Amino acid sequence: MIRNYKSTDLDEIMDIWLKTNLTAHSFLKKEYWDKNFSRVKATIPNSKLFVFEEDNVIKGFIGIIGNYIAGLFVREEFQNNKIGKRLLENAQALSQDLSLDVFCKNEKAIIFYKFNGFKIIYTRKNPKTKQNEHVMFWKKANISS
Repeated sequence: MIRNYKSTDLDEIMDIWLKTNLTAHSFLKKEYWDKNFSRVKATIPNSKLFVFEEDNVIKGFIGIIGNYIAGLFVREEFQNNKIGKRLLENAQALSQDLSLDVFCKNEKAIIFYKFNGFKIIYTRKNPKTKQNEHVMFWKKANISS
């Protein structure tokens, strides 16, 4: 079930954030994620956060700031079970448009976002990591009656 974030979720969410980033972004050093851990932990409560929870286990979450997806994370052992898709569809249902950044080397995420209607708008070099990243955008289709 998808629900709103509760402050008691923070430690579990941060565990998912760190482990998933380390796996998905093996091209970046662990120190990068360790260095950003405290900043992200302080920022998370300020974003719109939705949690996917099942059997009292948080299996994934999505964080949105305005119309920007700051992150979508699913525990590795629960990936490929449509949890990410459900979280993204929830965000899309609540928005007219969404954008996000994704590292070019994270091919699995790029495929996922393209499959779910996102288009690459442009590519740039991330100033902190020096890695190329795509800026992707999704817009709700206008359905005329």
